[in-house]
Amino acid sequence: MSHRQTKILFLYNNREVSLPLKNLLLMKTDVRVRFAPSPTGPLHIGGVRTALYNYLFAKKHGGTFILRIEDTDQSRLVNNAEQYIKDSINWCGIPFDEGPGKDEKFGPYRQSERREIYKKHVDLLIANGNAYYAFDTPEELNKHRKQHETEGKTFIYNWHNRKKGRLINSLVLTDKEVTQKFSNGESFVIRFKTPQNETLTLEDEIRGCIKIDTNTLDDKILYKSDGMPTYHLANVVDDHLMKISHVIRGEEWLPSLPLHVLLYRAFDWYSPKFAHLPLILKPIGKGKLSKRDGDKMGFPVFPLAYTNEETGDVSRGYKEDGYFADAFINMLSLLGWNPGTEKEIFSLEELVFAFDISRVNKSGAKFDLDKTNWFNQQYLQKKSNLELVSLFMPILKHKKIDVTEIYVEKVVTLIKERAVFITDFWELSNYFFTEPLCYEEKAVKKQWKPETGKLMNELINVISEIKDFSSLTIEKVVKEWIGEKEIGFGKVMQPLRLAIVGEMKGPNIFEIIQLIGEKETTNRIEKIIKQLS
Repeated sequence: MSHRQTKILFLYNNREVSLPLKNLLLMKTDVRVRFAPSPTGPLHIGGVRTALYNYLFAKKHGGTFILRIEDTDQSRLVNNAEQYIKDSINWCGIPFDEGPGKDEKFGPYRQSERREIYKKHVDLLIANGNAYYAFDTPEELNKHRKQHETEGKTFIYNWHNRKKGRLINSLVLTDKEVTQKFSNGESFVIRFKTPQNETLTLEDEIRGCIKIDTNTLDDKILYKSDGMPTYHLANVVDDHLMKISHVIRGEEWLPSLPLHVLLYRAFDWYSPKFAHLPLILKPIGKGKLSKRDGDKMGFPVFPLAYTNEETGDVSRGYKEDGYFADAFINMLSLLGWNPGTEKEIFSLEELVFAFDISRVNKSGAKFDLDKTNWFNQQYLQKKSNLELVSLFMPILKHKKIDVTEIYVEKVVTLIKERAVFITDFWELSNYFFTEPLCYEEKAVKKQWKPETGKLMNELINVISEIKDFSSLTIEKVVKEWIGEKEIGFGKVMQPLRLAIVGEMKGPNIFEIIQLIGEKETTNRIEKIIKQLS
């Protein structure tokens, strides 16, 4: 029997769990994954999903989830971005196990603090002939590009031209000339020496086998004269030294996979396994989801609200817009991953058990705002009334509504099924706390007839005689009175709702009447009679 077919039973949290043998074998290895964002601005939901998939994979296999800050591009750093990243993944409920300020046994975890490490390793590449110094100026390289464009070609800095004397590098210069350039303080970069005439066979956990002709690759810059590495060198060195077993990242890094695999080979290191995640696509049209799409269509693309320190502009966040973190994560997990069942609602623990990197889609997943809101509604319904009350009370206090939590719980019970967000509660329930200030014009024209005022006055007398002021008794008495008068229910019930609520909305009208009480009920009926009759 194959590993794929064989399943093993074991206990987790006192319950029996069945996992394929291939997963159990993986659990025996030291699974270590990292999320490595650049602190150049707020964390996009695409980045959050990358962090989430790394987290789920790590926890599925009893591994470690690491946060590493990729801040090699010092010119684009944003001061509050790193803290924003930490706050975001903590709000999402997927905190890192190792990272800046937390269990730094492989630290430091900021690349800007690891310069000496990168210098040591790039020197090794120079020494073993896998990298070289390049002194070409941006102007000179731009000249080469334009010349190639004129000839209908694409300029690539690689084996094809690096030794022809047109480019200025240590492969064509003498040691003395190189030393002199250093002495003159000339700017330089260190490039990787891509091998020629090879076919690389690469494996991706999502996309399968990928073959690359090395002749099509350029000699990427690994190190800059400012003493900072590029992402390519830094991430490979760090992943090796931090013992990363699986690199799970966005598909934008797929074109860099050949270089990274070649770097592992150049250092004579084992390569981690790679998985490149699909894009999150815009709801309408083609292309990657962007902040502009969110601004245009009215939804956030960041987990938390973000304030630009330079401009003062504030970008919306899912938290501040009223989304629950667990609903947000549940939605995001299914945006590119398929559990293989019809199940849609997953707790974080359930996601950990269900997650399989091989079931991540190759193609991009369209963001769906309606579906996102649906998830939030489902999670709202799952929360206890007491929790919902605690979330609603600050809104009521802000509006200077002085009521007991017991009363609010009764209100919440009646209106929560119609809500998507906690902020919807006031609109759905304001009539439980204050009398209507006005009446819906369309409803008044339709429901309030010349004889309605007289009927409402009679109804006041009927209600005032009710001793057991429960919704069931109120309903029974009122409906019996309507039947005795031999009039249509709509002639009484619709104006009654208008009097109590102000418009034609809300739960069972008798349950509303029970909650607000006899006095308030009769006051509201008297008020509408005075205004409309």
